[in-house]
Amino acid sequence: YALHPELRMCGIAGIHHSDATRPVDRDALTRMATSLVHRGPDGEGFHVEPGVGLAHRRLSIIDLASGQQPLCNEDGSVWVTFNGEIFNYLELRDELKARGHVFRTQSDTETLVHAYEEYGLDFVEQLNGQFAFALWDSKQRRLVLARDRVGIRPLYHATLPDGTFLFGSECKALFAHGGVSARIDATAVAQIATLWVSVPPRTAFLGVEELPAGHLMVL
Repeated sequence: YALHPELRMCGIAGIHHSDATRPVDRDALTRMATSLVHRGPDGEGFHVEPGVGLAHRRLSIIDLASGQQPLCNEDGSVWVTFNGEIFNYLELRDELKARGHVFRTQSDTETLVHAYEEYGLDFVEQLNGQFAFALWDSKQRRLVLARDRVGIRPLYHATLPDGTFLFGSECKALFAHGGVSARIDATAVAQIATLWVSVPPRTAFLGVEELPAGHLMVL
């Protein structure tokens, strides 16, 4: 499966609370990750702190030994959970190392946290690849979601009435949380039946949106 582009996929999911002191429901986050096990059969990982939880289901392609996710920068202030490939990560890695960044792995994922440190939100302009990821900046209490320009990698999200924000590689990850029901949006289904595609951010489910291709979302 390492050679087939349609099978090179991991699964990401997460929970973000508008109340930064509110603890994340670890069981709910685990359910969200488990719903994506078919996307990442090689392992799972979590990062949880007050107000935010990130999850990852891994399909091992690059740096099999030390590329586990979520992955952080040197001081643990920036975390990322990532699905996809950064095609120019070797060039980015060399540039960032020349600017003083220290890498602990050989994975393309680690270039994301260091590029964010170096370029801020403009770091996405440095990326050549197919990707969907969520990056957490604990110092600024900022969650950043991004999707590649063509929309090869999917990313869905929903906001609950209490301000809880959920995201995942598939809608089923949001349903697994328990706060989102799989209610059909009849208008969206008719749209899909007519055009053969959904029109982001609308999806076939009420209350669930898709981050459009080439978009950045900041909470």
